Amino acid sequence: MRYLILGAGAVGGTIGGRLHQSGREVLLVARGPHLAALRADGLRLTVPDGTHRLAVPAVGGPEEVGLTPDDVLVLAVKTQHSAALLDRWAPRPVAGGGTAGERLPLVCAQNGVENERLALRRFARVYGMCVWLPSSHLEPGRVAAAGSPRSGVLHLGRYPHGTDELAGRIAADLADSHFDAPLAADVMAWKYAKLLSNLGNALEAVAGPIDGELRLRVWRRLRAEGEAVLAAAGIAYPSEEEQRARRGDRVGQVPPAGGPRAGGSSWQSLARGTGDIEADWLNGEVVLLGRLHGVPVPLNAALQRLAAAFAREGRPAGSLPEAELAALLER
Repeated sequence: MRYLILGAGAVGGTIGGRLHQSGREVLLVARGPHLAALRADGLRLTVPDGTHRLAVPAVGGPEEVGLTPDDVLVLAVKTQHSAALLDRWAPRPVAGGGTAGERLPLVCAQNGVENERLALRRFARVYGMCVWLPSSHLEPGRVAAAGSPRSGVLHLGRYPHGTDELAGRIAADLADSHFDAPLAADVMAWKYAKLLSNLGNALEAVAGPIDGELRLRVWRRLRAEGEAVLAAAGIAYPSEEEQRARRGDRVGQVPPAGGPRAGGSSWQSLARGTGDIEADWLNGEVVLLGRLHGVPVPLNAALQRLAAAFAREGRPAGSLPEAELAALLER
């Protein structure tokens, strides 16, 4: 199989880089300065044992690729970029007849729970992946992954449910590439559990590390609102205890190259000045479910709006004054 990583940032770059290291055929898809750096110098993947320069081929889009029936597409962009990429790749022809959307499997290695629905409108074979993978991408051509002894835990299953032979083959390749990759017939339940932990992404992005009494109070309320809407919607998910038991000590975080790890994915979006952020699909999912099921979620709604304003206005990551943060609790 050949893995086409659609979005070679923190998650995609780590998955693609690790698969490449284990001898799998990989093609990275990127854009802008990141693509230029990948083409010029390869992928610089920093992991706890050092920095590796990996000569992984990189392209800018589907027009540069001849697709074959043995290709696996791995979507690893943030949700706000999914639809545009899916629209570009789904109609591309595959050798022997048919299109990518008709014939090729697509794995959603992403946070949130909307990507699989977006993909299934365009691709007949969709797989969900719950990503536990501490990583960062702040400079073109460079990705850092802090997980040790494994780089991450990647639950994998068919969407909307089930597993199959291909999922088993992908999981085996990942397990041979510094990941734990358990098959999960209920993969979306794991992704809803991850969604709850991702509700703090916007908080970290605008206000900094989630420590101290004030930030912890905000975080606890964000999660409580999320738990309330999932209960109202009848959505089951693994408990925190079950998640901890599954991870165990497999993905401890070791700061790469002796330095501190960057913040989470939303913090990185602000730090890189991308102009957008994923809060609409994380906190915004809670807002949507709250409105559908009549559950008030004022704090998630406020963080969704605030994170979007930070991205739109180019405000620095972590710069929200504590007084403004405290005022959110009064809503």
